[in-house]
Amino acid sequence: MYKTIVVALDCGETSERVIGALNTLKIEDQTKIIFSHVLRDPNPELDPDRPTQSRETLYQRVEEQLEGYQTDFPNSQIEIASGDPAEEIIRLGNIYQADLIILGTRGLTGFKRVIEGSVSGQVVAEASCSVFVVKVSES
Repeated sequence: MYKTIVVALDCGETSERVIGALNTLKIEDQTKIIFSHVLRDPNPELDPDRPTQSRETLYQRVEEQLEGYQTDFPNSQIEIASGDPAEEIIRLGNIYQADLIILGTRGLTGFKRVIEGSVSGQVVAEASCSVFVVKVSES
C-alpha cells in the first residue's frame, strides 16, 4: 500500500494520461496524494518567439487545474514549486517521504533529448522511492 504519492503534472497534454495512470492504482482512503507542478524559469534562449505570461497568471492557472484534480481525491493537497523540474520533483518526494512518484514523459529522442534533458530520466535515476513513468505517445 502506498502512504504518499507525489503526482507531478505539467498541466498540459500529459496531465490527463498521468491522472489516468493514477486512477489505475489501488489507492486507500488514507493515502495522501500530492498534486504538484513545477514552474520553469523562462528561458528566452530556447524559445525566443514564445510570449511569456506573468508569473501570477501562470500560477493561478496551474493552481486551478491542480485543485480540479483534488475533487476525486479527498486526501490530497497541491504543491507548486519553481525551478528545475527534476530537482523539484525529487525534493517534493523527499519532503513528503513519498512511496511513489508518478510523472509523464514527453518522449523526446535524439538531439532534442540531449538539448532539453529528460526530467523523467533524472527523477528515475535520483529519486529515493519508486517512480511510475507514464509514456505519452506521439500522435
